[in-house]
Amino acid sequence: MLKGLVGLVTGGASGLGRATTEQLLKQGGSVVICDLPNSKGQELAKQLGKNVAFAPLDVTSEGDVKNALQTTVDKFGRLDVVVNCAGVATATRTYNFKKNQPFDLKSFQKTIEVNLIGTFNVIRLAVGLIGKNAPDADGQRGVIINTASIAAFDGQIGQAAYSASKAGVVGMTLPIARDLSKQGIRVVTIAPGWYTIIF
Repeated sequence: MLKGLVGLVTGGASGLGRATTEQLLKQGGSVVICDLPNSKGQELAKQLGKNVAFAPLDVTSEGDVKNALQTTVDKFGRLDVVVNCAGVATATRTYNFKKNQPFDLKSFQKTIEVNLIGTFNVIRLAVGLIGKNAPDADGQRGVIINTASIAAFDGQIGQAAYSASKAGVVGMTLPIARDLSKQGIRVVTIAPGWYTIIF
């Protein structure tokens, strides 16, 4: 089903992103691993073979995303699937009464910036490339798969920032899907709970 398709995976060098990268390859696709410059993305790309490229990427940077898309075009000529796995987790209570200290606002903002705004940044730029694909027999040109979390619906103590960021991803999924439906670009979001990945 994925044979011949080209995917771009953010956070692709570790965790869920790496597992996604490996599964896309296993199913016959090609992948651009996008992760921070200091990640193991370059090493992983070399390890996984010729159908893989690495693009250093901070999801909050417009320039980085544009460069990653150019790498995708240069290496594979097209883009069919984007899987947004990049994210950060923050575990801090709203107020620490023992230390008489509120949640650090910059930390909250950073979580929103990476998990929510970063996801949207990748989507808004990547769909321009996906939209250039010829539609298939069903009129489809490609798909965006976002990663939220069960915390979007059932946040725990200390997850105010993380839950808010993931709830934002859930909340923007339907309007973006509606925005892009006439172009044949599907948009979906998964909301994983706890999981273990073994490499």
